[in-house]
Amino acid sequence: MSNAVTLFHTSTCPYCTQAERLLARHGVTDVAKLNIGQSAELRDQMVERTGRRTVPQIFIGSQHVGGYDDLLELERRGDLAPLLKAA
Repeated sequence: MSNAVTLFHTSTCPYCTQAERLLARHGVTDVAKLNIGQSAELRDQMVERTGRRTVPQIFIGSQHVGGYDDLLELERRGDLAPLLKAA
């Protein structure tokens, strides 16, 4: 399984931690973590790519899946595992 996952986060974000845990349950151990709390440039990049200002913002491959609630909903619908496999 390819784990091409990118996670825009901050160090103090509990939803970011929950997103990582959810991904880990699906075997994703290699997450590209981009800490926007340490870089205004990364924050601007996240907002430009997603149109959102909140974290986490999660990409699987090149597809923006949204935040933690969106990731959780993908799992509930059974769509997360196939998306991770395709990435």
